Amino acid sequence: MGRAFLIVIDSVGIGGAPDADQYFNGDVPDTGANTFGHIAQARAEAGIPLKVGALDALGLGAAVELASGMKIPGLNENPTGAWGAATEKSNGKDTPSGHWELAGVPVPWEWHVFPNTNPAFPPDITKAICAAAGTDGILGNCYASGTQVLDDEGPAHMTSGWPICYTSVDSVLQIAAHEDTFGRDRLIKLCKDIAPMLHKLKLGRVIARPFVGDAKNGFERTEYRRDFAIAPPSDTLCDMAHAAGHRVEAIGKIGDIFSMCGIDEVYKGHDAALMGHLNDRVDSAPDGTFVFANFVEFDSLYGHRRDVAGYAAHLEWFNAELSRILPRMRGDDLLIVTADHGNDPTWIGTDHTRERVPVLVYGIGSKQLGQVAFVDVGASVAHHLNIPFTGEGRSFL
Repeated sequence: MGRAFLIVIDSVGIGGAPDADQYFNGDVPDTGANTFGHIAQARAEAGIPLKVGALDALGLGAAVELASGMKIPGLNENPTGAWGAATEKSNGKDTPSGHWELAGVPVPWEWHVFPNTNPAFPPDITKAICAAAGTDGILGNCYASGTQVLDDEGPAHMTSGWPICYTSVDSVLQIAAHEDTFGRDRLIKLCKDIAPMLHKLKLGRVIARPFVGDAKNGFERTEYRRDFAIAPPSDTLCDMAHAAGHRVEAIGKIGDIFSMCGIDEVYKGHDAALMGHLNDRVDSAPDGTFVFANFVEFDSLYGHRRDVAGYAAHLEWFNAELSRILPRMRGDDLLIVTADHGNDPTWIGTDHTRERVPVLVYGIGSKQLGQVAFVDVGASVAHHLNIPFTGEGRSFL
């Protein structure tokens, strides 16, 4: 049976989504977006080929070409892993949709989103936030970048004590507050208290965004983000594994995304710390363990900020770490590297992009998987762990 490691490199799409024309950044459809492809292309044009040999050996270059037809300069490894490209069914390009579907459960409803107006939130929601926060008002109340809104509203927040509330095209309400003057625990309680009201609207997440700093030296978000996500509509791979007696360990924001359903242990922190936890679980997790990991900084630090150089460097960092992990895998282990959506840093706007994602598999030899579905990933992990699988999808093992 061995163990199973499902690693989501958040937002590393590979283009080619057949319905990309129905998803937008501003007024521009996502048609042609290709997160990994365009990053690699930019580096090649600069004369600095992207160094992702371990990912390429698993089949990343081949998966990009399969998904989108783009051939990446410098990626010509004959894959030694199993590789394919996965297409999403859910009507969204957001975190919960991608992760739930990877775990066998497509989203059966339309997500609630707030209008791109100022104010963005209706009076009853603003009133509920104020009541839970114990304040006379809120700041922001608009579509905003999570870092820009701190520059814009941070000084007023420090003076008034009002929470900074903002949203985007995703189904989300984010609340930022200063760890010292407002209080981290107070912010997390505020988000937890209002989340049920938002979940009834089918809003995907209420996110607590604590930050530190001051107006003179600048503000900076901390690692203590908390996502209060709506519960999945039915049992996911995590629930199935847990019910079958397997230990389920979540690295990164997985516990938040799945509302802790079926999760036994959570490890959190910045991506570097998360990689330390993953390395520890590779060395120490007992047979039968399911480790589900998300590395969010591809998305949060580089994709949304349209930072091509930073995204490229993070890909090379992850590749180097993966090259040290793979030789330590046990003979009956399964490891899958995939993503939940795209976030092309060369694209217009600041939002996710609708793309196919890579499916790179270590532990079943060299194999072309072809075009698969997100749900097939969960079905394959269940197959490997001999778990009764009640979700959608079929195993590609």
